[in-house]
Amino acid sequence: MVEDRITDGRRIAELLASEIDGRADDELVSLAVTNADRDVEPAVGGARAFDISFVDEDGDPLERLARVFVHPDRAHLEFGRGREAAVDAAAEADLRTRPKATTPAKTLVFLECAAAVKRGVTVVQAAARNGGVR
Repeated sequence: MVEDRITDGRRIAELLASEIDGRADDELVSLAVTNADRDVEPAVGGARAFDISFVDEDGDPLERLARVFVHPDRAHLEFGRGREAAVDAAAEADLRTRPKATTPAKTLVFLECAAAVKRGVTVVQAAARNGGVR
């Protein structure tokens, strides 16, 4: 049995990006990784690694759904759209969330290890369903 957990924030974000760009099912068909910073260095407060955006049929970005930040020991998603759905889906997936008191308000969802990435994708899908481009 494997006892090591991958908790490197940059690696977690890479796995998330692979899931978003590598799958074309459900809501993921209309999403893509955009504005990626390939040289991002994890920071205690989080460093922006990439955005998850709605895209058109040609793959051109339309609107941002979320931003992904890397920490030394985790990653987090910052949702500006579909926040309520993200909170509900994260609760069902047993992922930690917290509101971010900004204008407009944001919701943070934390991915503490690589095993949380698939659950994080379900949160992205739920947010996309409820915060999508109309």
